[in-house]
Parts: sequence; C-alpha cells; structure tokens
Amino acid sequence: MYDKLTQSDIDKMKAEIEYREVTLRAEILTDLKEAKAQGDLSENFEYHAAKRARNQNDGRIRYLKNMIKTATIVEDATNDMQVGMNNTVVVFSEKTQKEMTYRIVTTVRANPLKRLISIDSPVGKAIYKKKVGDRCFVETENGDGFYVVIRTVEKTTDDSEDQISQY
Repeated sequence: MYDKLTQSDIDKMKAEIEYREVTLRAEILTDLKEAKAQGDLSENFEYHAAKRARNQNDGRIRYLKNMIKTATIVEDATNDMQVGMNNTVVVFSEKTQKEMTYRIVTTVRANPLKRLISIDSPVGKAIYKKKVGDRCFVETENGDGFYVVIRTVEKTTDDSEDQISQY
C-alpha cells in the first residue's frame, strides 16, 4: 500500500477503528444474537445480513490497520506561496482555456467529483510545491499532457469534512 498520509489522516483512521471495534461490533453482535434467537438459520435473512455486516466491519478494521502500518507520513513543508497539503488551488488549463479549482489532499481522501485531488494524481504531482504564476506540465498516463498555470493558492488547514475513502 504505502499511501502518503498526514497525521490527521492517521488520527481519523484510529478514531474509525475505535468506533468500529467498540460501538459497531457491539451493535452487530446484538443483531446477530437477536437473529439467532429467531430459529431456523438456513432461511433467516436477518442472521445472514448480520453476519455480512460483521464480516464487512472486520474487513474495514483490517484494511485501516494495514493502511496505518504501511503508511508514509507526509509533512507539509511548503510556505505560503507554494501549493501544499489541503490548499485550494485555482489553475488555468491552456488546453481547455478554463480555470479549475482543486484542493490538494492525500490519496485516502481524494475524490475527483468534489475536486479533491491527490498529491499522487497527474495534476497533483505537477503543481505540488509550485508557486503562483508557475506554468506546470501535467503528464497523462499515455505520455501526452497539457500545461496549467497556477493562478491562486489559498492555505486551507481544516480537513474535518473530508472523509477517508472506502476500499
């Protein structure tokens, strides 16, 4: 895995693990016991649903623990003029002649539909640690690419609304 994560990402994952191990497991166990008490387990939908929920919860816990164990911690060592973690950036695409607004995040919080792009994405790699006014080449998977110009960089430090993505 070796995802690049911030300390905030790690803290969110630990909080989710604690919630899943303590609260959610207890709820699922209660559901499982209630479903078992209904009798015939072969045709008991509630029992099978509770087992599936338990397996999904346990799988998510394993996934998060593995992410934490194998993560590379990213420290944002950029100044106010550079594109850094959690910054909102407006770039102008020379190819499309349009401005686009992105927020630079780690891989586990990336969500292109919400304009949250990873520092490992093509655009993220191109603009990370660059300054306002810089012209950056965004290389695509097939070797082609396009140029963007960084118009503005807004320091954003609050990532509380960002969700850790599901696997």
